[in-house]
Amino acid sequence: MQNIIDRFISYVTIDTQSDPKSDATPSTAKQWILANRLVEELKDIGMQDVSVDEYGYVMATLPANTDEEVPVIGFISHMDTSPDFNGTNVKPRIIEKYNGKDIVLHEKENIILSPRYFEDLLLYKGQTLIVTDGTSLLGADDKAGITEIVTAMEYLIGHPEIKHGKIRIAFTPDEEIGRGAAKFNVEKFGAEWAYTMDGSQIGELEYENFNAAGVTVTIKGKSVHPGYAKGKMVNSMVIANKFANMLPPRETPQQTEGTEGFFHFSHITGDVEKTVLEGIVRDHDFDKFEARKELLQKITNELNFKHGHVISLEIKDQYYNMKEKIEPVFHIVEIAEEAMRDAGIEPLIKPIRGGTDGSQLSYMGLPCPNIFAGGHNFHGKYEYIPVESMQKAIEVIVKIARRTAERYGASSAENN
Repeated sequence: MQNIIDRFISYVTIDTQSDPKSDATPSTAKQWILANRLVEELKDIGMQDVSVDEYGYVMATLPANTDEEVPVIGFISHMDTSPDFNGTNVKPRIIEKYNGKDIVLHEKENIILSPRYFEDLLLYKGQTLIVTDGTSLLGADDKAGITEIVTAMEYLIGHPEIKHGKIRIAFTPDEEIGRGAAKFNVEKFGAEWAYTMDGSQIGELEYENFNAAGVTVTIKGKSVHPGYAKGKMVNSMVIANKFANMLPPRETPQQTEGTEGFFHFSHITGDVEKTVLEGIVRDHDFDKFEARKELLQKITNELNFKHGHVISLEIKDQYYNMKEKIEPVFHIVEIAEEAMRDAGIEPLIKPIRGGTDGSQLSYMGLPCPNIFAGGHNFHGKYEYIPVESMQKAIEVIVKIARRTAERYGASSAENN
């Protein structure tokens, strides 16, 4: 267990936040620190074909140790952490044999990780938790996945009696800002399918996600001295408020679950002259996804008619539901299910209320379901991860490799 803790902490204490305002890849130079470190570490543990390209994508190979014809499979995690909350000076704390009670993260600021609010904590009573100090996120999303993949490869290298086909691994930049697969070289990766280790709770296995779009609403106003503004002033902030209030009030992140979609404005900046609303649209159903975008355009048209064409609307599709690409090759999900049960885990198959690199990679020709990495409460100060969940994720990776070799080795033998 200690080697897992040490490896994980060595990764999360490197600041790798991505930046949505940057056009570079990776979007922040500091992601190179972890990328270069991983290259050296992968070489040290005995991986082959270790490389990092000009965009910061790290790839490596574990050669097959069987003569059977086994498909090349892959495992992928992302190096960046979310820009939504402070990711600098991460100071992880280890809570051994968690007692099921409140965890004081920051006494002075009265920041408490409590099972009364975060009920999932009680699933891990008696286990070892890694938490924040209340001033930053932890970075388990997705440095837990990196830890698990590297450790699993190290284990397979040290246990050649476990037969497996060729395995490719990759670590990507900028997933948190929707660009993790943007410059991923699928042909170079060379896998028939892969798994992202980027889920949350132990047992999660996901092959269905949101259709997603980013939205920018720009409202132009006219600033006039308020004492003489009658009939002249156009307050862009007031129109922005009208726009937001014309959306269905119950279709927000905090009021939806499962496959229910939503509208979400996450940022607003402005004054009388100009206000900008930035947000997202999400829905698992493609037709409903399209209807949501049409509603945004309808609201824009109505307010422009009323106020004199002061609103511009920009909608950019970000990724689509990977279910369409996974279902034709559903055996890759079945292998993961079997591996989890081999590890004593009951799979929790459910749709992702978000997206992963895998959703984009699936549409790029690399079918890519998502597997739990073990963390909870991502993107904030209440983030935590049970070490035992990371141990199980490592075990699942190893068993997927073994299961794939057994399934295709048996098929090859039958054909002969």
